[in-house]
Amino acid sequence: MLRSFLLLAFTALTGCGYHVAGSAAHVPANVRTLAVPIFKTNVVQYRTEVALTDATIRELNTRTRYHITASDDPESADATLTGTVLTETIAPLTYDPSTGSTSSYLIQITAKIMLTARDGHVLYQNDKLSFREQYQSTQDLSAFIQEDSAAVRRLSRDMASEIVADILNSF
Repeated sequence: MLRSFLLLAFTALTGCGYHVAGSAAHVPANVRTLAVPIFKTNVVQYRTEVALTDATIRELNTRTRYHITASDDPESADATLTGTVLTETIAPLTYDPSTGSTSSYLIQITAKIMLTARDGHVLYQNDKLSFREQYQSTQDLSAFIQEDSAAVRRLSRDMASEIVADILNSF
């Protein structure tokens, strides 16, 4: 009776999608090294692809045990995580009624992410990962600080967290 119960419990656990935290649902067990070259970009904004790549590498180093390289040679790693920034838009969100000037903006970035094994097999793909971030504009022009680059860094951290979580936890 106990043997039957244990067999049933084992079968239920292995069939329900249970996995060990930190293990990757999309990544085979033999993958130990991930290459993450600088993401490509289709936008004219400066350094968005670098911010997203850096944030993704930082997130992978924090949340996984993979050895991460920045190489763009697919033979240098067991798998390669590539990305392309597809769009980046900045739009006025709110206006100051007394001056008529914009008081906050909404930045939106859309990217394509792909994890490919050394043999070319696609392990993970998201063609339209999209995130938004709001930021305030500086009203005092004498102390003007460009806030959009800080918003891109915050947004990149959020996107990187989602990329890694999706690779590690998707069923």
